[in-house]
Amino acid sequence: MTTRRFPWARWSTERLMQLKLRELDLTIEGTWLARCVEELYEELEAKGIAHRPHIWLSDEWFSPGGVGGFAIPFYLAHPRLIELERTRLLEVEGGTHGECMQIMRHECGHAIQHAFQLHRRREWQRLFGRSSTRYPEAYRPNPASKKYVQHLRRWYAQSHPDEDFAETFAVWLAPRSGWKRRYVGWPALKKLEYVDALMTELRGARSTLRGRRIVDPLHKLSRTLFEHYTYRRALYSVEYPRTYDEDLRSLFSSEKRHRTRQSAAQFLRHHRSEIRRVVSKWTGEYQFSLDQVLHDMIGRAREMRLRVQGNDRQLLTDFMVLLTARTMEFLQRQGRREWIAV
Repeated sequence: MTTRRFPWARWSTERLMQLKLRELDLTIEGTWLARCVEELYEELEAKGIAHRPHIWLSDEWFSPGGVGGFAIPFYLAHPRLIELERTRLLEVEGGTHGECMQIMRHECGHAIQHAFQLHRRREWQRLFGRSSTRYPEAYRPNPASKKYVQHLRRWYAQSHPDEDFAETFAVWLAPRSGWKRRYVGWPALKKLEYVDALMTELRGARSTLRGRRIVDPLHKLSRTLFEHYTYRRALYSVEYPRTYDEDLRSLFSSEKRHRTRQSAAQFLRHHRSEIRRVVSKWTGEYQFSLDQVLHDMIGRAREMRLRVQGNDRQLLTDFMVLLTARTMEFLQRQGRREWIAV
């Protein structure tokens, strides 16, 4: 994954956590991220977009306002840090090639918006809203809405006009996304068609932004890994809801005699797609909604260190029946009104 060797890669977690971010001495060059950046540039070239966002390492994914580039989180630049991220936050955002490219296309959308000040255009504002809209601390998405594309998790396009554009751009940029067919009949198609026309207009154009400003580069971040993760854990509240504990315990085991069996989290991840599809068919609920429930259940099963017991096929059937029952109870109690697209 990387050609460089770092002494801290062999340190204990306790010692590593005392290291300052700038002391990691990481770069994108020489890592698997360099290929991802090259692939992104190839996708832009294939679309005739001349602007190449400059990309640097920082503490998280972001594209600052007024900057035609974006940052990648440092932990993706080394396998030891990827594992640390997974241990501390239970998942690695962008940790696979596919997910990394998804997020990079999204951040590239922000960078293109900034580079050409697209949010100042009247048609952009009509379709996406005003970029000056204050970012909410939380948002309540409508999983059934067809006004927005579906790209990153948790219907992120619905959180803010800038995110709506970035998500739309990402879907448009992705090779073989088939957006013209996939979004037929969706109001979101108008946004995709606008992006398509807009990028045709900007074909070969150069940004008017001066310089390649970098915000919070890794080599200037003085906080330690301990301070970084203490903040992140508080910010993102990595605790999973305990709502499903009793259900999970009824199907999986925490007994020592099952410690050599596959973990419940691995089992559910492996069958996630099938569970989603079958339960959606049985209940009429959207697969996207069910996936969020599965995300929480997998996280909680990992925290509880649950293991598979009994026959795998029967266990899978029992789990799908249980999830179906819980979904139907919720629908009967809450109704579907708030989940229907406007």
